[in-house]
Amino acid sequence: MTLDNKTQIAEIFTPEIEKNQKEVEKLKSEITTEEEETNKLYETYITEAEGTKGTKRKGKGPVYKEKREKHDTALTQLNELKKINLKKIALKEKNITDLQQKQQQKEINTLPIIENFDGLMARINALNKLPWLPSFFIFLLFLAIETAPIFTKLISSTSEYDFKLENQESIIKLWIQQQVDLREKIMQADIHLNTTLNDNLKAEEELYTYKQNMASNLIKLQTDTFLKNQQKNL
Repeated sequence: MTLDNKTQIAEIFTPEIEKNQKEVEKLKSEITTEEEETNKLYETYITEAEGTKGTKRKGKGPVYKEKREKHDTALTQLNELKKINLKKIALKEKNITDLQQKQQQKEINTLPIIENFDGLMARINALNKLPWLPSFFIFLLFLAIETAPIFTKLISSTSEYDFKLENQESIIKLWIQQQVDLREKIMQADIHLNTTLNDNLKAEEELYTYKQNMASNLIKLQTDTFLKNQQKNL
């Protein structure tokens, strides 16, 4: 999948990269061709001055001057061509670098999506493409690799880490139990206090009612006695 992904991304960027590379090669080829032509003209007017070629007359005569002018003109054109083409080459090479960086970034961005398919079940499903026997043994191998840490822990002896872990767990368990017991005791104390207060209030209310009734009866009795005494006096 990774190779397929890179191939698909390359199909997007490669044509443009190759196009720029061809243009760079073309620009460099133009410079090389022009340099070769200029070098030939240089050799022509030098050999003319030496008298080894051309008119074979040693010295700087009219033919030498003519050939020297052609070389100087070609050299000027070569320098101008270099100046123009080198700027174009730098721009094309920058485009190539940018495209390659974009291609690499695209591959990096799509890589996590591919990695999501990397798991035990994905590998087991991939085994369906193999014959039954090697597929079965590879399945057992994957299963052993995945479950090895669990079996190692189960068959290993008790270590210092286990004791420390048990001690830490017991401390947390005891602390939690204490907090639960404390909350229960607080709740029971609140219930008892509320019950006691309610009982006291009820008892006081009954006593107040009783005293009120006794006072009322006493006032009635006094009133009746006073009326009877007044009647006797009349």
